[in-house]
Amino acid sequence: MREREVVHARGHENVSAEHTSTFEVTTDDWLTPAGDCILAVDADRAPADFDASFVAACSDAEAIITATITVTTDDGETHTATITGRGHPELSFENERSHVGRTSEYVDDRTVLVGADAAAAGIDRNLVDALADGASVRFELVVDTDPAK
Repeated sequence: MREREVVHARGHENVSAEHTSTFEVTTDDWLTPAGDCILAVDADRAPADFDASFVAACSDAEAIITATITVTTDDGETHTATITGRGHPELSFENERSHVGRTSEYVDDRTVLVGADAAAAGIDRNLVDALADGASVRFELVVDTDPAK
């Protein structure tokens, strides 16, 4: 089974993407330089907005969750990063502000995937530069509960 959720957001001048264990997309419309895991702001949806079937699929510890960040600059240039992680039985998707992907197994109400194969610091620097220039962002989460098929 495959479920999908899409969030639209934008970059911000303070995006640095230097965090080594997490990445985040937030509904907040601001970002301080301390937010080194935040990739995008002003998201149009939060985890609490996701469909119940998507949330249920993500609670499978064997589920593969893929986050695709597609950034489009004002001149139409596109950059894409893909981060793959897993589901977890404790993922609740109850947060009304932020989506956080983690390389660790830590789960709170902001967590959308664990065991990520990359964090903010691992994202292509051309994509990060576009984010710092305020590019538009399409953040897509896809959960596959039967990756063998």
